[in-house]
Amino acid sequence: MDKIIVKGGNTLSGEVKISSAKNSVLPIIAASILSGDKCIIENAPMLEDVFVISDVLRSVSADIDIDKNSNKVIIDTSDICDCEPCSELVKKLRASFLIMGPMISRFGKFRISLPGGCNIGTRPIELHLKGLNALGAEVSVGHGYVEARARKLIGNKIYLDFPSVGATENIMMAAVMAQGETVIENAAEEPEIEDLAEFLNSMGANVTGAGTDTIRIVGVKKLKGTVHKPIYDRIEAGTFMVAAAITRSKIKIVGINEDHMKPIIAKLTEMGVSIEVQGQSLVVDGTGVLKPIDIKTMPYPGFPTDMQAQMMGLLSLVKGTSIITETIFENRFMHAPEMKRMGANIKIDGRSAIIEGADRLTGCEVKSTDLRAGAALILCGLSAVGSTEVTDVYHIDRGYVNIERKLQGLGANIYRKCI
Repeated sequence: MDKIIVKGGNTLSGEVKISSAKNSVLPIIAASILSGDKCIIENAPMLEDVFVISDVLRSVSADIDIDKNSNKVIIDTSDICDCEPCSELVKKLRASFLIMGPMISRFGKFRISLPGGCNIGTRPIELHLKGLNALGAEVSVGHGYVEARARKLIGNKIYLDFPSVGATENIMMAAVMAQGETVIENAAEEPEIEDLAEFLNSMGANVTGAGTDTIRIVGVKKLKGTVHKPIYDRIEAGTFMVAAAITRSKIKIVGINEDHMKPIIAKLTEMGVSIEVQGQSLVVDGTGVLKPIDIKTMPYPGFPTDMQAQMMGLLSLVKGTSIITETIFENRFMHAPEMKRMGANIKIDGRSAIIEGADRLTGCEVKSTDLRAGAALILCGLSAVGSTEVTDVYHIDRGYVNIERKLQGLGANIYRKCI
């Protein structure tokens, strides 16, 4: 098992290139099932989650070739013959559940074990099942499995009690070949939803309204293969923005969509970070005086829960009192005790974290409790006095492509050690 060693104190400079979005690529790989043809994903991020969901598809007889040199994923789903993926693989990755919508749409039946993923709180699948049921699928849950059957899916109006990204994606994929029109109300509005819709439409689907709270899908009889390049990873970009701020540095981040970054830009600007947009790049200057702020995570276009841990690390070094309220996941402050080991002054009160800025953090051994927590602890290490050892980095590898190499390219003293 690897760990990442960070020796703090270096100022960062130069530029870093952002990879494609993990949270776009995973549902897109799942959606390739619908084509029964060959799909090519260009500039795909070479991440553990991508490898796992590819193995999930292989377990139902899809043919997948991952070219790490060209960052291409080539998927041929024409020979899929099994409607139950390997349960051990499914348990590794919550996004595995996204293949249920495509499979029930194409084959009319599917069985999958309850999915795994980061232990950051309850992420119920009821909204997924409610949507499939509304389209005419008979869904049952028992003995750790979900099973669905449908002679024919019929379009329907579906209102989501919460704008769940995963449920919106699963319903979209199930509905693209359903008979008639499906309307998803209170749909998730994340950029990754728009990207999935673009991929589906390039296969021949008829999806409109993605990126708003109402998505309309007119069913088609057949889809075809396609080539697609996913959007940039706004969370990776945000993580490097915080890296500049926490080290009081100035760097250039290449590969962003300004519209997707607005919630993060707004909060960092409010703190006193100078951010200049240059087309698809950002110049982030964190050398000025920073001030405390309050943050409340919300569904997009609110502040993303996936940036909460990174911002907590930054705010732990900003003089004054900041408050972070987490509204999405009830168990997403597991990084706080690890940051406190480094000298952060954080008090958890229910779903809020009260942060009193400390003069400095001190390096020590800390544990990556989940994907974003791991990245946040690396950021803390960049600014800490002494050496920080981050363990359980397999969480980080699920969502960041070569994070230590990218930080090395900016001048950070960081390396990976096999143990």
